[in-house]
Amino acid sequence: MATPESDAFVRSFARGLKVIEAMGRGERRQTIASIAQTCDLPRTAVRRFLLTLAELGFVHGDGKLYWLTPKVLRLGMSYLYALPFWRNAQLVLEELSMSVGQSCALSVLDEEDIVYVARAHSRKILAMSPVLGSRFPAHAVSMGRVLLSGLDDAQLDAYLDRTQLTRLTNWTITDRQKLAEHIRRAGEQGYAWVDRELDESICGIAVPIRDAETGVTAAINVSLPAGPWTEETARDEFLVPLRQAAARIRSARK
Repeated sequence: MATPESDAFVRSFARGLKVIEAMGRGERRQTIASIAQTCDLPRTAVRRFLLTLAELGFVHGDGKLYWLTPKVLRLGMSYLYALPFWRNAQLVLEELSMSVGQSCALSVLDEEDIVYVARAHSRKILAMSPVLGSRFPAHAVSMGRVLLSGLDDAQLDAYLDRTQLTRLTNWTITDRQKLAEHIRRAGEQGYAWVDRELDESICGIAVPIRDAETGVTAAINVSLPAGPWTEETARDEFLVPLRQAAARIRSARK
């Protein structure tokens, strides 16, 4: 893997991607100065990147303000299309959501966060309603615990060392040893239950999607309103259909 100090690392390419990321945050239309400040890059460099991106069709501008075009979606969709199970996952999630009457999602791990790559909403309104691309801290959600359970001991230790375990609610686990115990338990029992750690009104149960070669590659969950559900009642109601859905998604890659 190329590091920023190696000859193989293309700094201009990395900076261009940094500009795209910066334009995806904050105001839809941004000035060169605001983008430069976000990226911590010189304005002259940002201007060159913007002109190049505009020529390629990823950016539009009027000379003062610049904004991303829908063509940028191709970059994200390339990742989704590369997932061997993604095309089938949405249908499976929609059928799961209809059968259990709750919202369901599929996510993957990206450093310290989970990223939603598929989502099926129920008619029941939850306080938080994530969409495709939504990111949440892995330590505070059921799918995150499941995905982290797929790490080996060295990888899990590295995650715990580098991650700031932010307390999001009064129930969020921020003690590293206790969190590690919950993650390992999720791996042993094949599911994770998290109650009110991300948001006081939400709980959820998740199971892994496994790959024979790489282990845990994704996770799916059922999101629930906090209060009526306990781990035991959620497990009895949703664990079997969740595992059946995971098996259907996994089989799509064969």
